[in-house]
Amino acid sequence: MVNTEDFIKRLEIILDYYSLNASGFADKIGVQRSSLSHLLSGRNKPSLDFILKILDVFPDVDLYWILNGKGSFPKNNEPMQNQEKKLDEVIKPNTPTPIPESSAPQNLFSDEKNDGNKNGAVAKKEEIQNVVNESISGEVEKIVFFYKDGTFKVFSPN
Repeated sequence: MVNTEDFIKRLEIILDYYSLNASGFADKIGVQRSSLSHLLSGRNKPSLDFILKILDVFPDVDLYWILNGKGSFPKNNEPMQNQEKKLDEVIKPNTPTPIPESSAPQNLFSDEKNDGNKNGAVAKKEEIQNVVNESISGEVEKIVFFYKDGTFKVFSPN
């Protein structure tokens, strides 16, 4: 039997992890917003269909974790606490060292030469500019906008 209070806490963890509010989450998994609201308030218990929809849309959610708190989220072989410790270990040693202002160029995209050779940033900028100039001469076929929520829209000028 699933403890509803604990299930709600784990569901809130999922919402936070994916930066979703309750209505966005309900829309994403294909349930009515009122169903999720009743579940989060403790009025209703989660159905098997509801849980399967979560697992289908969010593959990082482990079935045993969402049902009874055993396992880990996001899904892999380690508990979340170990992941956070490892994340701290990775982040701390790799923090960038500030560059002294005297050695940093004033404009990173300037055409300034280093010992007679172009630096990587300037060469890359020129390469991108060449690609853009070549593509401008052609006719636009379509424009695609990608949104942070994973959706996109395609616009064709025809």
